[in-house]
Amino acid sequence: MKLQRRLTDELQWVRSNAKARQTKSRARLDRYEEMAAAADKTRKFDMEEIQIPPGPRLGSVVVEASHLTKGFGDRLLLDNLSFTLPRNGIVGVIGPNGVGKTTLFKMIVAAAEGRTDDKDDLPTAGDLKIGETVLLSYVDQSRSGLDPTKNVWEVVSDGLDWIKVGNVELPSRAYVSVFGFKGPDQQKAAGVLSGGERNRLNLALTLKMGGNLLLLDEPTNDLDVETLGSLENALLEFPGCAVITSHDRWFLDRVATHILAYEGDSEWFWFEGNFDSYEKNKVERLGAEAARPHRATYRKLTRD
Repeated sequence: MKLQRRLTDELQWVRSNAKARQTKSRARLDRYEEMAAAADKTRKFDMEEIQIPPGPRLGSVVVEASHLTKGFGDRLLLDNLSFTLPRNGIVGVIGPNGVGKTTLFKMIVAAAEGRTDDKDDLPTAGDLKIGETVLLSYVDQSRSGLDPTKNVWEVVSDGLDWIKVGNVELPSRAYVSVFGFKGPDQQKAAGVLSGGERNRLNLALTLKMGGNLLLLDEPTNDLDVETLGSLENALLEFPGCAVITSHDRWFLDRVATHILAYEGDSEWFWFEGNFDSYEKNKVERLGAEAARPHRATYRKLTRD
């Protein structure tokens, strides 16, 4: 318990202190990651709450976007976007629907998998570099890929009584129950689940993968309060990097260490801090009118 408290304190320092990403403080960051790796070997899962298994240790490079541009037809979504994901950060990606949040995720996934066959998932211009140590876990907003004929337990477990969650083997029914599927709910067919139930099922599928970079596309949609709180706590204790699209400002206030925000006319802004801090910064930079909701606007994509 003392080790867990120390790990929690160190992770909070890493995420709240910009100096943690500077050379002089990297030794402390390295010590934290060594402690986390050692603790993971003896870790016991709490089968009452969502827990995210830590993945392999991340190297210094997670994702680096350099002058990234993306458009469809003559509509420009991302224009000259550059950012570097911090290896222990939680990044909230915000903006109206249709401005390119999910497109950005798909480009990261394609780059991580080395895919070049689908131009819809490739940048129009610029570079997207994925670190060699990155192992992705991805929750798709469409929640596709679920076999509608299988029940909840079968989808997660493949019919096995024990499953591997990260590097830990757990009883499959106990793991599924952590995501709100108790008793007979585990026998529900995936094809008849509600939106919230499908979201919980996809979270269960994705979080068991044990990645060190989580891409969560609208993970809070349709979640009940209990599951939402459990997910928040799990993210705060997760030692890797997470990138989350969400319209839930309260959720982002609680978990985000950085914000990547759409600010209109295909422009994006990178900010270190939670949603509330970003909103205050936006007003200071652009005036009070900028903080009010506006219809999404785009520039036309021009090609040389």
